[in-house]
Amino acid sequence: MSPHSPVAAPVKVAERITPRSPRAILAVLSLAAFMASLDVFIVNVAYDSIGESFHSSSISDVSWVLNAYAIIYAALLVPFGRLADRVGRKRMFSLGLGLFTLASVACSAAPGLWWLVAFRVLQAAGAAALTPTSLGLLLAAVPAEKRMPYVRIWSAVAGLAAAAGPVLGGLLVTASWRWVFLVNLPVGVAALVAAARVVPDSRDAAVSKLPDAAGAALLTLGIGSLALAIVKGGDWGWGGTATLAAFAAAAVLLAWFVWRAEHHPVPVVDPDLYRVRSFAAANIAMVAFSIGFAGYLLMMVLWLQNVWHWSTVTTGLAVAPGPAVVPVVTLLVQRFAGRVRPGVLTALGCVAFAAGIVTTLTLIGPHGAHYAGEMLPGQLLAGLGIGLALPTLLGSATAGLPAHRTSTGSGVINMTRQIGFVLGVSISVAILGTPTSYAAAHRAFVHGWWTMAAVEAVAALACLGLLGRRADSR
Repeated sequence: MSPHSPVAAPVKVAERITPRSPRAILAVLSLAAFMASLDVFIVNVAYDSIGESFHSSSISDVSWVLNAYAIIYAALLVPFGRLADRVGRKRMFSLGLGLFTLASVACSAAPGLWWLVAFRVLQAAGAAALTPTSLGLLLAAVPAEKRMPYVRIWSAVAGLAAAAGPVLGGLLVTASWRWVFLVNLPVGVAALVAAARVVPDSRDAAVSKLPDAAGAALLTLGIGSLALAIVKGGDWGWGGTATLAAFAAAAVLLAWFVWRAEHHPVPVVDPDLYRVRSFAAANIAMVAFSIGFAGYLLMMVLWLQNVWHWSTVTTGLAVAPGPAVVPVVTLLVQRFAGRVRPGVLTALGCVAFAAGIVTTLTLIGPHGAHYAGEMLPGQLLAGLGIGLALPTLLGSATAGLPAHRTSTGSGVINMTRQIGFVLGVSISVAILGTPTSYAAAHRAFVHGWWTMAAVEAVAALACLGLLGRRADSR
């Protein structure tokens, strides 16, 4: 929706909604969110196999399979959401879902690493079109009093994907890493058919101008340059010309992006949004939270496969308990969230996540002989923290915004989340490097986990900016 509209924009619903429709709509749109989230966690488990398949590519090269997706997703999320407001959310949702599905098939057939990265860019463009439109369609189709519970369920489904992803990915990679992308084909086709029959269309009649494409390009190049500098800094030298040039390019591009946001009539990110205290605090917390989340997950997978030398199937099963806790905690939170301020809830979640990371690095041993005592406690604590923090951050970010800015705000908070993912992966790759012994690997991983725990502590402090509101304010 347009961020400059002074009043709530009229919403056009193209189909009549029956009393049972909201649940059916929720199921279909959550299926699309499930697929987009599933892809992220499956690819993490396939990380090593992809590198080995393409002539033992370095960890920094393979990181672009994750980073290219997150960067493009972050840059296009808000522009595509606004474009959908103009042309129709259902049309954009279907186009995005179709592109995501076809790009997944292309990823499965990629002949080389950089071909795979290119197809991941297309996949991210599809995800950027389907994610905000799925939430926008849901918000437009359900009664106001059901919106927050439905948004929590929509988020919890992504948590189920996080739990299923490592296990399913581990099973599929035993055949080939290419199957982790091909699995999106039947899910995508099923979601397309169901959406055509069940989901009503909606659009914002007040939107008349196209979003800032140049601003999206500046954000893409800026975040990409920053990720490049962090990932390659160890190889190039942190004081080297190439590293400093990449950091400088990132600073210039991101500053230019901010300038355009202040002057463009339809910016990628409306600066006025950040003048809402709860929104600004939620975005700061989301960046820090997502850095820790992405870094912790990637380092867990790499530790299991490269230090403990576990198979992809065993790795998937070992990683699954933490994400499996998330949807359970999310649903339980719904019962008492109205009595607890979101700042308290999210801060507790970040602290629990940090405690899970510290527990892992304290207990973990060199051989993996005692998974239940060395890794499982930290996994469960981390899952508890994610379940407390993530859905509440997503929901409370837009709780203080005017109705006509809710759609834009939800796009921005998800964009922020993806930027955090990029930084988390990049920082992890930079810290781990290429250790040649167990002692060196242990030092690198412990350093990385302490870093992620510290970042989660920063996220907890940022969450205190949400203390002015109660979770049931919307």
